Amino acid sequence: MKIQIETKEDFEVVYEVVQTAFKNAEHSEGNEAELVVALRNSLAFVPELSLVAKIQDKVVGHLLLTEISIGENVGLALAPLSVLPDFQKQGVGSALIKKVHEVAEKLGYPAIVVLGDPNYYSKFGYEEASQWQIQAPFDIPSEYFRVCFLKQQGKKPVGLVTYAQEFGIG
Repeated sequence: MKIQIETKEDFEVVYEVVQTAFKNAEHSEGNEAELVVALRNSLAFVPELSLVAKIQDKVVGHLLLTEISIGENVGLALAPLSVLPDFQKQGVGSALIKKVHEVAEKLGYPAIVVLGDPNYYSKFGYEEASQWQIQAPFDIPSEYFRVCFLKQQGKKPVGLVTYAQEFGIG
């Protein structure tokens, strides 16, 4: 498996991967592929944080982080993470998350938030955000809104999370 930065040549196949990955997902808005397109064209987009996983030159997964505000600090949101159904539970999502954490940390971002399964994301260092005074901008059981701090030194960001307008939140 090869993890690399998404290129324009990947856009069409990534759209299909995202649609297919969320087609029968338990928790899906049904617009995840359109969200990826909108976020790519937003001010929150950081090209180095849009990654694809390829197996034998076939895109089988995609992960996107975009800039958000956590209180008065800049952070990142992980959304969406997409893996083709035939490649799920084989480490593709894990590889994407680990690589994007490395890249985000090198770029100097302090934290990433995610709305997701606590059992899955806790494996990657995501903790309940509310315990760190980080609040979601929507009503959600607190165990599903999670944060991972990339920098172990310095002040941790706190406050209300503000997503890019393309998310349609707020």
